[in-house]
Amino acid sequence: MSSKRLNMISDCEQSPWFDRTYNEKALYGDYAGRLVLLSIGNDQAQEYWELRKSVGLFDVPERPLEISGPDSVDFLNRMFTRPIDRLRVGRGSYNLLCHQGGGLVCDGILFRLAENRFWYVHADADVFLWLVAHAHDYAVEIRDPRSWVLQVQGPKSLDVLARACDGGMPEEFKYFDAFEGKMGGQDVLVSRTGWTNELGFEVYNMNPDVDGPALWDHLIAAGAEFGMRALSQLSMNIRRIEGGILNYPTDINWRTTPYDVGLGTFVDLEGRDFIGRDALQKANRGCRFSGFKCEGRRLRYDAEVRSAGQAVGRVTAYEVSPYLECGVGFALFDSPQHLQADGFFIVDRDGNDCPIELVDLPFYDVEKNIPRGLEPTSGKVD
Repeated sequence: MSSKRLNMISDCEQSPWFDRTYNEKALYGDYAGRLVLLSIGNDQAQEYWELRKSVGLFDVPERPLEISGPDSVDFLNRMFTRPIDRLRVGRGSYNLLCHQGGGLVCDGILFRLAENRFWYVHADADVFLWLVAHAHDYAVEIRDPRSWVLQVQGPKSLDVLARACDGGMPEEFKYFDAFEGKMGGQDVLVSRTGWTNELGFEVYNMNPDVDGPALWDHLIAAGAEFGMRALSQLSMNIRRIEGGILNYPTDINWRTTPYDVGLGTFVDLEGRDFIGRDALQKANRGCRFSGFKCEGRRLRYDAEVRSAGQAVGRVTAYEVSPYLECGVGFALFDSPQHLQADGFFIVDRDGNDCPIELVDLPFYDVEKNIPRGLEPTSGKVD
């Protein structure tokens, strides 16, 4: 193994179940100071179809933070672009943090575990320091619970959950529901969420001294009947692009407002003040973000999107979709007006012009029926 790979593995935090997926072919990355398993060494398209048709277990690096205390609701109402007091105990919701200029500090899922106790599972940004810097006038505690997450995703995922939960899963477990329970005798938080737009759930260890290998083996045993095995981030990335799920900081970042990237529906400007509200009230509401399709080419991230001989945007994500049998990606344009131009193309890695077609997100299953366990509007895999 190269010294560069060894340094990355030693410098980043390893998940409690790292030993269960490590092999000489594995490819890793750094995500929020945590080691992320990009590839196990399997065929990417094969993994994609296992995710779409069966079920996969993913070791992912997102980091939860706990916010608790008597002022926690008021504090979070001040921080997030959506009101928090409406969030019920046992539910999660997608929430955005913005800075005073209206740009995105981070995105993630906020879970309400009790009346005054929340977990925010966030992307690759220093959210801990951001929250602590603004908490001085509030009676709240912000701490890192030292929790890690596993995702079980795919059409057979809830069958796995029914076997993995000690005593069985709850009778009613809706999309974005969450509950605290036990798996193999270990305390966990289970949420009906994921990063694939497939039916699925996530498992968080509630005890920082979790027996990681035992929890991993318990889930693998629960999924054995359904052919569940470990899958990697590369297969997950195809599916999240198809489903229109954005990634911080590659698709969205400090310089993009929610309106820039089509997330205006997650901003509520009425009834309360929050950080970034004044700037967002004055911001351009036009979206300058789009999906695109093209021939399956070798395109690089951050490549220019060009029209009429000028650069008008850049690629933020790209993969080849086995289901759609074409290239799929995201593009961030310099302005909303640039989306109205004609004749877009990207220069591929071989130096050839690759024409692209802009498409609305998501690429299929517009009503997101697949992760809800409903009959999809499109994208059904037999």
